Amino acid sequence: MTTPASSDPVVSLSAASLSFGDRQLWHGLDLGVHAGEFVAVLGPNGSGKTSLLKAILGQQRLTAGTIELLGKPVPRGSRMIGYIPQQKLLERGTPLRARDLITLGVDGHRFGLPVPSRAVRARVDDVLEAVGATAYANVPVSLLSGGEQQRIRVGQSIAAHPRLLLCDEPLLSLDLHHQRTVSELIDEQRRTLGTAVVFVTHDVNPILPFVDTVLYLAGGRFRVGTPDEVLRSDVLSAIYDTPVDVIRTGGRIAVHGTPEGYGVHDHLEHLVPSGVSG
Repeated sequence: MTTPASSDPVVSLSAASLSFGDRQLWHGLDLGVHAGEFVAVLGPNGSGKTSLLKAILGQQRLTAGTIELLGKPVPRGSRMIGYIPQQKLLERGTPLRARDLITLGVDGHRFGLPVPSRAVRARVDDVLEAVGATAYANVPVSLLSGGEQQRIRVGQSIAAHPRLLLCDEPLLSLDLHHQRTVSELIDEQRRTLGTAVVFVTHDVNPILPFVDTVLYLAGGRFRVGTPDEVLRSDVLSAIYDTPVDVIRTGGRIAVHGTPEGYGVHDHLEHLVPSGVSG
């Protein structure tokens, strides 16, 4: 793990609340994410994890409170934010090559058909090398494996040197090998670029070695702290207001006993294998 810099946060939420009708996802959330900090956002389905990312992206208005990016109100479509969506394989026949998607990450914000300059082509080559995708740079993305496609999405998200990287369940549908590879790749880029990372996941284990801070959302409540401070039986029992067991073994974490309708086996998957976005 890294020690977050003591500078002003890249993104900060102050007294942030989000509700849909009478349903409150979270209330009074204070969170600052600094350069180079890796924040894991955990919690059951429907707890507002993806909604949090949408709010930071400027796509979802808060019910109350504020979000600031580098000390200013968060804009919609900021080039200072990179975004890795949930894994979704592209349909066969999609003509875009890996190189083309990275190029869109560099200059896709411009109007008209992108005509890469020498500088853009050089940047694309650098990104392809950084994410280990040079060998299939000119291959249609639809022909790549799930892990290879996620490498390209990571590359696309960092191509414009973002200050903040938002990751929405980027390990879904990947096997353990590719989960580890993509997690290490994101960590390497945040260390190299000093990018702040907010990583939504059901499975904390592939990223646990990299996580500085955990934000746990559940039942309209939340807790923020280090993994050791948050992922504990007493803390999660207090959040859920029911006994919850946190089991640590072999460097991995499993949780069971929450009231959202999980059986023991199913809820062990809440933090071990990947699940469905909340």
